[in-house]
Amino acid sequence: MVDQILSSTENAMKARLEKLKTELSQVRTGRANPQILDTIKVDYFGQSVPLKQVAAIRVPEARTLEIQPWDPSSLEAIEKAIQKSDLQIPTQNDGSLVRLQLPTMTEERRRDMVKLLGKTAEEARVAMRNERREAIEKVKKAEKEKRIPEDARKREEEKIQKLTDLYIKKVDEMMASKEKELSTV
Repeated sequence: MVDQILSSTENAMKARLEKLKTELSQVRTGRANPQILDTIKVDYFGQSVPLKQVAAIRVPEARTLEIQPWDPSSLEAIEKAIQKSDLQIPTQNDGSLVRLQLPTMTEERRRDMVKLLGKTAEEARVAMRNERREAIEKVKKAEKEKRIPEDARKREEEKIQKLTDLYIKKVDEMMASKEKELSTV
């Protein structure tokens, strides 16, 4: 029972870490990264389809993305989907592919992005602390119901705390990496 609490807590923390990873991959750093296009859906024959399923995405230069559709007739739909997105990157359609030229980031924009990333990371830390609190409450409830002894409760609380510390450290490492990426463009 106690192992189940620890396991479900770890799974919840892993899921939150993956969510953070996805959120961080969506952040524009000034360097071309195909992952910024992951959330874009293209209207393809009446269906809303992820961009990466209808086109190849390449990075020919540090600040350029090229989108080569598998089906040339979908080129305009791809361009329209990118323009409608909140990326605010100008598109260039040369008839066979769509080219995105990412603008250089200003120092002010970088500072704003770091602040935004800080908020995102703090939300992840808070979510993990909430998972810790819920897990500890479950362990205390099990002790109160006499399903586990006091020393087992204390051991489990320590395990839960170590798990929380580990995942918060991973959040901090991901943040530091993204901040470094933002500052080195």
